[in-house]
Amino acid sequence: MLEVEEIIEQLKRLNYEEALAYWIASEREEAEFYCQLAERARNLGLPESLVETFEKLSRDSEKHAKELTKEFRTSFGREPSTDIPPLEVLPVLTKLERADQVREVIETAMESELIAMNAYKALAEKVEDERLKKLYLTLADVERGHYEALKREYEKLGG
Repeated sequence: MLEVEEIIEQLKRLNYEEALAYWIASEREEAEFYCQLAERARNLGLPESLVETFEKLSRDSEKHAKELTKEFRTSFGREPSTDIPPLEVLPVLTKLERADQVREVIETAMESELIAMNAYKALAEKVEDERLKKLYLTLADVERGHYEALKREYEKLGG
């Protein structure tokens, strides 16, 4: 698995088309991740609001992926693809094996969202292409929203 710094270095070299393809792949991966977290949380009997938050994050990510894919196809006449792994999805799903681990899982997911948000902000500062800058700032804002949703659930659990 690539380190965050290595992924950021790869992202710095992307043009707009490649960065958009990367974002689409990341959103799809994130949608699947949060869908699996919701299922695991439901099976563990965790609070319904937490399950609903995970489901909402999954739906939001899937919606973003569909909208961006449509834009990509229209703009570039092909399907998006990338080999760069997403920053947002860390291997935390396997950590949620018991209900008493939920706080640790949310903390890790929150950390993952913050890493992604900060990485996208840093990328926005380093690129000269205004379309790329806007894309990365939008990505940072999306990840900030995910972080805030997770933080609200964490606080409900007494975090």
